[in-house]
Amino acid sequence: MAMNYEVRFSNHPEDARHYGTERLRKEFLLEKLMVPGEINLVYSMNDRYIVGGAVPVTELEMTTIDPLKSQYFCERRELGIINVGGAGAIRVDDKNYDLDYKDALYVGAGSKRITMSSKETGKPAHFYFNSAAAHREYPCKRVTLSDAEVAEMGTPEQSNARTINKLLVHQVVKSCQLQMGMTELKPGSVWNTMPPHLHDRRMEAYFYFDLPEGEAICHFMGDPSETRHIWMQNEQAVISPPWSIHSAAGTSRYIFIWGMAGENLDYGDMDMIRPDEIR
Repeated sequence: MAMNYEVRFSNHPEDARHYGTERLRKEFLLEKLMVPGEINLVYSMNDRYIVGGAVPVTELEMTTIDPLKSQYFCERRELGIINVGGAGAIRVDDKNYDLDYKDALYVGAGSKRITMSSKETGKPAHFYFNSAAAHREYPCKRVTLSDAEVAEMGTPEQSNARTINKLLVHQVVKSCQLQMGMTELKPGSVWNTMPPHLHDRRMEAYFYFDLPEGEAICHFMGDPSETRHIWMQNEQAVISPPWSIHSAAGTSRYIFIWGMAGENLDYGDMDMIRPDEIR
């Protein structure tokens, strides 16, 4: 079994203004998360947030990594997992949780042994996960789309009609600071999180999937007065610092998972940016 990780440091917005394409991708893009037989993760110094992916062809175990200085991964952390592949299962200590496509699981701090498996090796699960530091223990909970808090946003006329499925949010699951959800664009719409916003009280990560082969996502980031963009492919993620907008447009419809951690659990706590204010 391969469990790989890397550390990404925080970036000052004034420094990021001088980054070229290669540096932007190096600092913020997570290109290879879903690799058969591997767990791959990035430990970000923004809110000590971890973003990762696992494709269990055979059983994979989530073990600790050196930067955590812990005996096991969730010793002082909570974990959110969403399956974007074939049917699979997560075993947390002595309890098994089946996760079908688009199902989510909240794993509370104090959970000692976490293993991941697929129902069919020919169609393995693709587990996307986020993790944040946790100061208390909450129980594990499986969440499906039918359990989600749902919001309809945007309009076809603005090419941003979308359904926001709030899966691991405080109204559905008790957590310390982790929040995750899934946004699905309606046919004919390509823009997400438009109009954009800022929330300097928390960072965010975006994971794009269900993008047809040959298509691409253009993710927009940076200070609203001087934005940058990163072109992305299917099943890639991007780190969004607290000072950055996070919006995207695709050459085709797609789905994305958002995850965040920070100072509060109020999903609506944001500072809106009008489209005509973006530079």
